[in-house]
Amino acid sequence: MAGGLHHVTHAVGDLDASAEVFRRLGFLVGARNRHAWGTHNRIVQLDGFYIELLEVAEPEKIVPHGERSFSFGAFSRDFLAHQQGLAMLALESRDAGADANAFRADGIGDFAPFAFERAGTRPDGSVAKVAFTLAFARDPHSPDAGFFACQEHFPENFWNPALQAHPNTAIAIAGVVLVAADPEAHRAFLGSFLGAGEAKATSSGFAVATPRGIIEVMPPDAFRARFGAAPPDSPRGAGIAALRFSVRDFGAAIAALKAGGVDAQMRMGRIVVAPQAAMGATLVFEPA
Repeated sequence: MAGGLHHVTHAVGDLDASAEVFRRLGFLVGARNRHAWGTHNRIVQLDGFYIELLEVAEPEKIVPHGERSFSFGAFSRDFLAHQQGLAMLALESRDAGADANAFRADGIGDFAPFAFERAGTRPDGSVAKVAFTLAFARDPHSPDAGFFACQEHFPENFWNPALQAHPNTAIAIAGVVLVAADPEAHRAFLGSFLGAGEAKATSSGFAVATPRGIIEVMPPDAFRARFGAAPPDSPRGAGIAALRFSVRDFGAAIAALKAGGVDAQMRMGRIVVAPQAAMGATLVFEPA
């Protein structure tokens, strides 16, 4: 079954502009990569988790959704037609085929696994092959949020500690926050998608611990009260609203954001960067 948090796709209108925003946030940002279906990305790595900054750069290459095929490009294009922000959430997979079968059995996605590979660029400029197989799931109550499990086939060519030494000292993903008017409407889907872990009731919704990070679901007013930021406009179910990062040195994180001229606020012992400053995503920095 699928495991801990693996990555999120952060859909943006301008990939290079988003890379500059994340540099000012104190992150190291990888080189531009290209997908055969028209999207380009740049990666921000943490330990076992990454942010995929994603742009629809060649829309003419996008293929439509099929009866049993999920189009990554079409979903990203349609998401960006309304907003920038956190579009898709991926869990780590050891066997994407088995995950696809489990999703089908649970009634949350009858999609064939999607395998692809691309060239990756190492920090020294050399090229290495990376390959993935994706198993997609669908929350019937959240058509504007994407979910899938991601199996890596050459992880040694992808993960690089040199790309994880961020000036803001972010070292791990602490959690992902989803916002929904009715959190309970999404409990059954997330239970099937995660395949393990008991949802714990919170004062404002529920939370599920994964082997890497916590998924929280809360209503918009609770999100505003906790983070002092506006949640994404998600009239059709849940939206992926925020990423919570663990930082090794809280003072260094503050210094990095100040050096980058980033507008942030201190709230309940956390640094919060509002979506207006981070291309549609709320970013939260917390002491490890």
